[in-house]
Amino acid sequence: MRYRYLLTAAAFAAAPLPAQTPTQPTAPSYASDSSWLCLPGRKDVCSTPLATTALNPNGYGSTGLSTVANNPPLDCFYVYPTVSRDQGLNSDLNPSEETGAAQSQFARFAGVCRTFAPLYRQMTLGAVAAYATGANIDAAAALAYRDVAASWRNYLATKNNGRPFVLIGHSQGSLMLQMLIAREIEKNPAVAARMKLAILPGFNTIVPQGKLVGGTFKKTPLCRRPGETGCVISWVSFRDRNVPPAGAIFGVAEQPGMTVGCVNPARPGARDWVPLDSYWYARSALPVPGGPIAWSSEGAPPSPYLRTEGLASAKCVNDGQRGYLSIRTNHAPGQKWTDRIGGEVGVLNMFLPGWGMHLADMSEAQGDLIRQVGEISARSRTAARC
Repeated sequence: MRYRYLLTAAAFAAAPLPAQTPTQPTAPSYASDSSWLCLPGRKDVCSTPLATTALNPNGYGSTGLSTVANNPPLDCFYVYPTVSRDQGLNSDLNPSEETGAAQSQFARFAGVCRTFAPLYRQMTLGAVAAYATGANIDAAAALAYRDVAASWRNYLATKNNGRPFVLIGHSQGSLMLQMLIAREIEKNPAVAARMKLAILPGFNTIVPQGKLVGGTFKKTPLCRRPGETGCVISWVSFRDRNVPPAGAIFGVAEQPGMTVGCVNPARPGARDWVPLDSYWYARSALPVPGGPIAWSSEGAPPSPYLRTEGLASAKCVNDGQRGYLSIRTNHAPGQKWTDRIGGEVGVLNMFLPGWGMHLADMSEAQGDLIRQVGEISARSRTAARC
């Protein structure tokens, strides 16, 4: 398996190579609340309100705060992407970058579901750098998955109480959840029946060409229509007219006859362009093609996060072994909002075409995903009353 996928590569060039014999971090105990970034009913990164300003063609609108739902009937279980700069092949359990990832990618889901996010000894940026130099990191990958699986078993045994759930990941987090579905959930029909959705962007989900299941998963299909449950929403993002090149990290299946599954996160099953409901971190220091984004001609954003509805649109493309979500912007002359969004992976003042818009996978459609999870939660509440 090509573990080099897993870094958030904007930091890759600065990642130190780990020592040859790093100390293995202590295993977490998921019976302890301290081994979780997010748990329902406590003050943490998922319950802290996020100030967000609406941005539309006429400029900045109102600013509001994210909310936490009161005892929603649905759970969300999140595994964060590769963010750790810790020394060694696996991260420790002292969150730093992990908190920022959970805030930007997951915290808003607290408005529609109970939020669970375990800490885990993920493969670090240094581990991926080591792999790029020829090191074998199979043991580091196995350690990361062992933690995710242990946290999942603790969640099922002590926290779930038979409730329906949604899985959410990105990049390395999506890989870990792919493995969890294939190794644990698909083998337990009772648990599989409670999995309402798996949201797995930023990592190739492989399917036979023209099929919805049969590669990465044996039983769990890609979603094919709005409102469908028990299925997977997966995509990897590329800017419009930037086709994944041969050998790309994302968007190209290695095996003939297979392709990378694409489900439009705004409207599952759609094959045409669909406007996106997006949340952007407007104070990001990551490089963007063309330089820093001027989000509005009115000046700097009044809050750290912006919500745009229709600034970007998405369309699934499958062409042989290629499969990806094409992204375009919809700025028109005279409008006040930006004509640019970020997401490309920058290393040493270059942008890597094979990575596409990996860093925007979650931001570009987060509002759409929250809406769909909220609809599932509402249906679950109605079903519980019947």
